[in-house]
Amino acid sequence: MSHSLDTIDRAILRIIQTDATLSVDDISDAVNLSRNACWRRIKALEQSGVIKGRVALVDPASVGVPLTAMVLIRTNAHDADWMKRFQTTLHSFPEVVGAYRMTGDLDYVLRVRVADVPAYDAFYKRLTSRISVSDISASFVMEEIKETTAVPL
Repeated sequence: MSHSLDTIDRAILRIIQTDATLSVDDISDAVNLSRNACWRRIKALEQSGVIKGRVALVDPASVGVPLTAMVLIRTNAHDADWMKRFQTTLHSFPEVVGAYRMTGDLDYVLRVRVADVPAYDAFYKRLTSRISVSDISASFVMEEIKETTAVPL
């Protein structure tokens, strides 16, 4: 469902993307709307699917998964059955925090969070035992220069 966004909707979204714990009163003050009008807009954004959910962002190092691996995958199998098995497999691995089907030389890129290189190796072995790929390699993130969940508005 499409939702046409005006400047007030965009302002509300910028605020919520920065801090979803703010009260409706705080948001309404920031965008110069009444509390009820602001609440109705937020509810409309939720119902239309523009706002998909509200979550807490957890520091990966604080919970024991400081290492990010970018896993590059090529496959010779592109049939519907393989793709369904691949997707089901990825959804069963909590370490996979992002999975993307690509254009160009690579077929898929995974963003994986693990404790360390041995934990990545264990993930790699579990993944390759469950799904066949023609080539898989990983690069480990040395430094996160920019990481955001905010969508540019």
